[in-house]
Amino acid sequence: MSELHQAAAVGDFDQVWEILRRKKCDPNQRDVDWGNKTPLHWAAANGDVETARLLIEHGARPCLRTELGRTAAHFAAETGSLGVLRLLHSFHAPLDKEDSGGDRPARIAQIYGHRECVTFLRKAEAEGETYRKIVAEKGLSVDDTDEEWEEQCKDQREGKIKFVIK
Repeated sequence: MSELHQAAAVGDFDQVWEILRRKKCDPNQRDVDWGNKTPLHWAAANGDVETARLLIEHGARPCLRTELGRTAAHFAAETGSLGVLRLLHSFHAPLDKEDSGGDRPARIAQIYGHRECVTFLRKAEAEGETYRKIVAEKGLSVDDTDEEWEEQCKDQREGKIKFVIK
């Protein structure tokens, strides 16, 4: 676990700020010992809006996924952090991605009984879809895909197909 991961995991905003200010750590570094969580995943899981904002403003990508395909939005939904979900939405983060179990953040919030988050996420999903369409029509792109995770999924699918054929 990097120094930045540790600071985000314990909610030490000042330490996160100092690490980012000194450019000591990549805010998108994945911690392989903790399921490929990034510092943003930790901040979202803690419901730490200000640390999450700081990380995003310093280049953290909200679309990055853990080894189980969970985004920062999944973690915020699980803990019922409406503030983090609103923040992610304000940065046009993907709030509608399915994890490896097929669950979107809204479903995770529903499972954990966070009704206010479910209501917000359902509305935000529709707004996000509209935003992506408008951006695409303008010929622009949105940072809503974790290319590394997508490649791993593709490799796994191909591996399963090869296994079945043999």
